[in-house]
Amino acid sequence: MFSSAIVFIVSSLGCALSVNLVSLLVFRLICGLGIGVISAVAPIYISEISPARLRGTLVSYNQLAIVIGILIAYIVDYILLDYERNWRLMLGFPFFFSVAYLLLLVILPESPRWLSARGKAGRARQVASKLNLEAGEMTVSDTNTQEGRDRIKVTELFKGNLAKVVFIGSILAALQQITGINVIINYAPSIFEMTGVAGDIALVQSILVGVVNLLFTLIAVWLVDKVGRKILLLAGSLGMSLSLLYLVYTFVVPAANGIGALIAVLCYIGFFAASLAPLMWVVTSEIYPSRIRGTAMSLSTGVSWLCTFLTVQFFPWILNNLGGSVAFGIFAVFSIAAFAFILFCVPETKGKSLEAIEKELGVDKEAEKTAKEEHAFSKI
Repeated sequence: MFSSAIVFIVSSLGCALSVNLVSLLVFRLICGLGIGVISAVAPIYISEISPARLRGTLVSYNQLAIVIGILIAYIVDYILLDYERNWRLMLGFPFFFSVAYLLLLVILPESPRWLSARGKAGRARQVASKLNLEAGEMTVSDTNTQEGRDRIKVTELFKGNLAKVVFIGSILAALQQITGINVIINYAPSIFEMTGVAGDIALVQSILVGVVNLLFTLIAVWLVDKVGRKILLLAGSLGMSLSLLYLVYTFVVPAANGIGALIAVLCYIGFFAASLAPLMWVVTSEIYPSRIRGTAMSLSTGVSWLCTFLTVQFFPWILNNLGGSVAFGIFAVFSIAAFAFILFCVPETKGKSLEAIEKELGVDKEAEKTAKEEHAFSKI
């Protein structure tokens, strides 16, 4: 997290002070590296320092912070529109948040589960006590095991029950993006224009999108530890499917265009914000066993960002060549597939300790066994 904060400071200053397109792209790439790191690490860290009864809420705060940041960015960009060289101000504004992020990291302790896995039991107990983790909330090992010292091998993720769990997490990460959220967010003004809604207030509409995103993320934070992850995921994917199907209808039947399309887009964003947006991170950070959690979450995060790139990259071509009905019809199909996948494959993790989830999924002993086998083989 310290590394990502430094990356954000460098990239925001670099973008604001870029002298040509190449330097701007380089610093944007650097910013992307920081985002890749923190989007994987933050949910892991929060899940490992949180008590089971509050873990869903606290991990969801990560997504809440993201949507608040998006909304602030929309508002700041709108305020800066009339300033000369406004794009430099827009890209440089994150510098102040990056510095604040770096300073706030000083007060954060290391994850007690990370410390325990590396044989630092005394320090792990101190941190757990400081965080008010209850007795039985986590297992602290007194021995500096070889498994804790060894590097995790990627091949471990694709063996036995671990492979099943990694498959669930990776597919959920893919579905979060291929259901179209970043396309809707990035191309909302174009979508509204095609349905006859947009005019000269594209950025104001973006602010409206940001407000809806924030409000429904608050709903997810409120409900995640009350009704559970699975119910919210199912309700959200169903609502997304219906919203996208109506959006398809607005493209097929011209008379249906207008305010209905705007409402469908906002409903889609609302259902997504209350389900897949925060809960993908919650579920994946919970179902991976502690020994492989960092590696597996990095894989899921990579899958998520790859799907983001593919959907945003190919959407304009699909929209221009096949039409809006086909483009949003594809996303509707993926949303329906998400509902089915969640219904049959995703476990409920509400109110369970991370160790209890490992036992329920049958990956606690298997991870240890695999590590021992890998270590024995390396000696040979």
